[in-house]
Amino acid sequence: MECSDFSEFQETLKNMRRVDDIIINTLNSVIPTDSFNPDAAKACKDLHNQLVEGNQHRKSAITKCINLSAEKLKHFREQRDTDPSTDQSLKSRNLLRAEQTKLRMLQVELSVEDLVEERSSKVFQERCRKYYKPS
Repeated sequence: MECSDFSEFQETLKNMRRVDDIIINTLNSVIPTDSFNPDAAKACKDLHNQLVEGNQHRKSAITKCINLSAEKLKHFREQRDTDPSTDQSLKSRNLLRAEQTKLRMLQVELSVEDLVEERSSKVFQERCRKYYKPS
C-alpha cells in the first residue's frame, strides 16, 4: 500500500473496510432464520476470520504509513534546522507543515480503524454469539 498520496491511501482503506461496512447485510444473508438454519457456525467463523484479518492488515498499513511519515517529518525538521537560507527554509517549512498535516490525518485514520473494529465486533457478537465464540 502506497503512503505518499493520502487521498489514494484513504480510498484504499475505504475499499478494505468493505467487509466491515456491510457486516449487517452479510450476517443477514449467512444467518437467515431459526427455521432455515444452514451452517451458521461455519459462516460466523469465516466472517470472524475475514474481519480479524482485514483489521490487522489495515492497522498494519496505517501504522507503517505513520512511521514513514514520522521519519519524513524528522528529516524535514533536521533539514530546516541545518539550512536556514530563506528560499530553502520556506520550502522546508511548507514541506514540514504538509507532512505534519498528513501525520495527523494518518493518526485520525488509526482512531477510525479502532471505531470500525469496535462496531463490527459488537454487531458480530450480537448476531453470532450462539453459533461461534472466538478464542
